[in-house]
Amino acid sequence: MGVILLRHTKPDAPEGLCYGRLDLAPAEGFEAQAAELAQDLPPVSRIVTSPLHRCAVLAQSIATARALPLTTEPRLREMDFGAWEGQLWSELPRAELDAWAADLLHARPHGGESVAQLRDRALAAMRDHAAPDVLVVTHHGIIKCARHLTEGDSAWQSTLSFGGWLRFAPKVFHGP
Repeated sequence: MGVILLRHTKPDAPEGLCYGRLDLAPAEGFEAQAAELAQDLPPVSRIVTSPLHRCAVLAQSIATARALPLTTEPRLREMDFGAWEGQLWSELPRAELDAWAADLLHARPHGGESVAQLRDRALAAMRDHAAPDVLVVTHHGIIKCARHLTEGDSAWQSTLSFGGWLRFAPKVFHGP
């Protein structure tokens, strides 16, 4: 058992779009992928989800299929990318991207949230909900924050496919 962090399925958005807090619907094929996840995920006793549509509909689908209680947790929203939201990553100002890369944890050239702010709110939410039998339906940024606890700085460059999931021991979120 453990805390299972599930990344939402593919959103209905163009490839390469910076969409952070944009409230996008799931892409075509969602129903089949959600049904497969509901069947294949390990047993859990409850589900906690980001309120953003691409997570909430997946969480509701799994909760319904498994007759599980569902809690919405606003702190599990994806990072706020400010002025970058809705733009293609390839079209963002190079100087702003370089400034962000130079101080990944604290820079906010987009005017939104810093990675450190994202990490702090994400981990606070995880501490409040971490239990050995919980499924957390959330975003890649939140999952990277959790991975950072066990993998260090390499977690910021990690990837996880849409609909992918990882398991963590609840104690990871509560410290040693």
